[in-house]
Amino acid sequence: MEKEQKNILWFKEVGIGDITLVGGKNASLGEMIQQLTPKGINIPDGFATTAKAYFDFLEKAGIKEKIKEILRDIDVSDIKNLQEKGRAVRALIARSHLPEDLEKEISDAYSLMSREYGEKQTDVAVRSSATAEDLPNASFAGQQETYLNIRGDKNVAEAVKKCFISLFTDRAIVYREEMKFDHLKLALSVGVQKMIRSDLSYSGVMFSCDTENGFGDVILINGSYGLGENIVKGMVDPDQYYVFETTLKSGFKPILEKRLGRKLVKLIYNKNQKATTKNISTPIKDRQRFVLTDEEILDLSRWSVLIEDYYGKSMDMEWAKDGKAGKLYIVQARPETVQSRKNLAVLENYVLDKNNKKIKLLAEGLSVGNKIGQGRARKIMNVKDIKDFKKGEVLVTDMTDPDWVPVMKIASAIITDRGGRTCHTAIVSRELGIPSVVGVGNATRVIKTSQEIAVSCAEGETGKIYQGIIPFEIKKTDVSNLKKPAVKIMMNVGEPDLAFGLSFVPNDGVGLAREEFIIANNIKIHPLALINYRKMPSIVKNKIDEIAFGYKSKTDFYIEKLAQGMGKIGAAFYPKEVIVRFSDFKTNEYRNLIGGEFFEPVEENPMLGFRGACRYLDEKFQPAFNLECEAIKRARNIFGLANINVMVPFCRTVEEGRKVVDLMEKNGLKKGGTPFSILPSDGHRRGGEAGEISLKEG
Repeated sequence: MEKEQKNILWFKEVGIGDITLVGGKNASLGEMIQQLTPKGINIPDGFATTAKAYFDFLEKAGIKEKIKEILRDIDVSDIKNLQEKGRAVRALIARSHLPEDLEKEISDAYSLMSREYGEKQTDVAVRSSATAEDLPNASFAGQQETYLNIRGDKNVAEAVKKCFISLFTDRAIVYREEMKFDHLKLALSVGVQKMIRSDLSYSGVMFSCDTENGFGDVILINGSYGLGENIVKGMVDPDQYYVFETTLKSGFKPILEKRLGRKLVKLIYNKNQKATTKNISTPIKDRQRFVLTDEEILDLSRWSVLIEDYYGKSMDMEWAKDGKAGKLYIVQARPETVQSRKNLAVLENYVLDKNNKKIKLLAEGLSVGNKIGQGRARKIMNVKDIKDFKKGEVLVTDMTDPDWVPVMKIASAIITDRGGRTCHTAIVSRELGIPSVVGVGNATRVIKTSQEIAVSCAEGETGKIYQGIIPFEIKKTDVSNLKKPAVKIMMNVGEPDLAFGLSFVPNDGVGLAREEFIIANNIKIHPLALINYRKMPSIVKNKIDEIAFGYKSKTDFYIEKLAQGMGKIGAAFYPKEVIVRFSDFKTNEYRNLIGGEFFEPVEENPMLGFRGACRYLDEKFQPAFNLECEAIKRARNIFGLANINVMVPFCRTVEEGRKVVDLMEKNGLKKGGTPFSILPSDGHRRGGEAGEISLKEG
């Protein structure tokens, strides 16, 4: 029998050319099982109901024309009308029965799958896969439903029918109306896939590009404990990791960021078949550590490279670790659909006017996009109340799911208490081009309905919510026709979180990357307070513990955060030169760091005081400078960013410069096989082998 005539197809029978038969998700799973499992990627097996099975169901149940009649004059801009008609279609499908032949084939396939895994009734995930849902120009988060931990042939068949019903949820109807898809020409395939026991371990989402700006040489991974639906739905604030793809391919270990998420709850199996999963609190000790080991981060990243290289485009993937087998798996992969469609030749920059000193920061979270939106806040805690929302308001809620899409489309900005960069709110916001701040934690407590607020996603990875309406401007630059000057143009970059986006500006590298921003914003603690942690008073220890938990030591926290900050900038502009300046805080600035008052003198003129090269040579500060050298070494040798060179600031004499170079050599920054350059901020250098330096008195 031809594939087109079958009701059931095993994943190993389908490939990417079968999207019209089994939808994007299932076709991609089949393609990967055939082509990428031989390369070492673990992918759980399963089968799919076909588009033919869905169309046969509509015909044999006699409901096709009835659905057409109900939806004939639908007005999706009228929420009440949308809800009434959507409810009527769903009820009609729910009252209908699956054809007997389809039920039997589902039962037979499920039984065979159970035997394959050595179980009487194996646990499966039942996932919807619309025939147009995951096409590059037709994608939307959470279009249809997924059912987890389903056991027994009758329950699997029932879950398949529920997936059919979910093709007519309100948000799916709106989506098709806007995309001008005929409701009855779109089919639904349902994938039945062996569950990975991440309820006993952890799971997450992975993108082979930066989701906020389209930078294509990094891999973004989100991870949390339990089943992966919590991340997709925005129920948790997950851990976040960035890996540099280019040097990963050369055998380096370039983990550019490890950001600890709160991970307050985890989704696990429930023995009750009516509610097959349940959320429980994550133990505090688990919240305070990263879910993935460094080696697991790198293993997933290597898989991402294989998948992206095979498909030839940026990919959106879901992964899970089996708590019984101890193995990582890829459970889904589809093309990334937002950044890949952007015109990177036109740079769009939103700039907030902060000259008003009365500006008040209300809350912070993770920024989604790089725009600014503002208006009156509308706090809605239940999706049933979305009818109260007015166009142009700022939506403030705990979290969103696909039922919120009709109001998300007309919001000027969106703010949620929960969620990470790969949750439903974030994905839909990117699709719509609406600025969002997710994972705020306390937004619904500090923001009131009708309060005027400004939502800024234009200041890096941290999204900020300000009180009041604040003027801003939008600067657009077409870089495709810019004439390049005869001289090198190198950039000044302070904030690592902006580096990926800034790399699209025509440049010849980075002439100055300041460590101070990384230390002040990402570390916040005086290095000597970390080195002397045991001697610090309890109040300082508590502050340090709040920031530096999840690391094997306090000094490793400093080294890793500093290396990762520099690494982000180095990776963004790789292989162009990036000149990193060693820390150049003045004493008053160092005092402002946590624990700083115990190590810094009060100077009359800090500008000309204890700073730069003389500080590094001071016996008391040298242990801190050693950490800086270790961070540079990690960025160059472990991350593979040999394009990073260093600048020694405030170098008063040639002799002082030579002593600093000697000290750097003692810390492993010396002549070797990798080209390395050093220059004083008041001198010049020529490139060459490690330690080749030309100093002049300034």
